[in-house]
Amino acid sequence: MNVLVFGASGGTGRELVKQGLEQGHSLTAFVRNPASFEIKHANIKMVKGDITDYASVERAVEGHAAVMSALGASTVLRREPAFTAGARNIVKAMEQAGVRRFIYLSALTVRAVRDQLNFLGRYVIAPIVLRNVAADHEANERIIEQSRLDWTIVRPPRLTNGERTGVYRSGERIDSKAIIPEISRADLAEFMLKQLVDDTFLRRAACVMY
Repeated sequence: MNVLVFGASGGTGRELVKQGLEQGHSLTAFVRNPASFEIKHANIKMVKGDITDYASVERAVEGHAAVMSALGASTVLRREPAFTAGARNIVKAMEQAGVRRFIYLSALTVRAVRDQLNFLGRYVIAPIVLRNVAADHEANERIIEQSRLDWTIVRPPRLTNGERTGVYRSGERIDSKAIIPEISRADLAEFMLKQLVDDTFLRRAACVMY
């Protein structure tokens, strides 16, 4: 499948690219700084661009069968309007180009599901420490949910750099078994890539964790 990956130079984005190539997908990596993306392969193309520039997003989207976003906030200290502007540009460009499948990486800290966290996560970390990140994801989720796309929103907890195990839980709601729930970026990427060919969470949001 011909897949466009936004945020390809980040931790999860690199895992999406690496595993996507292993699965035989043809990938386009959308990056702001080409120097930060070192993966080379015959089946990957790199596109330099800025998600706040609609024209560059529109050009990148054309010709793809699916789009994945592993974009994340650069700071927890404030809201990032560029993050939401980017989501709006991606959705608009996909609708204009007729590209329907969209996999979006959100977070378990959004209000809709944060009650699955423990007391500290629910009342301190999510609403106070990560309130700006959560609010940006909530805004982006609203944009996506109101779109005409065939979207899947993925909500993981704390991400680690652990190995891919292939053993994790997923569902619209999951009770955490850990004080601080987590999942490796490698397993998260595996789950996200599965959504390209699995309609279980079509136009639904999925939590994923160990």
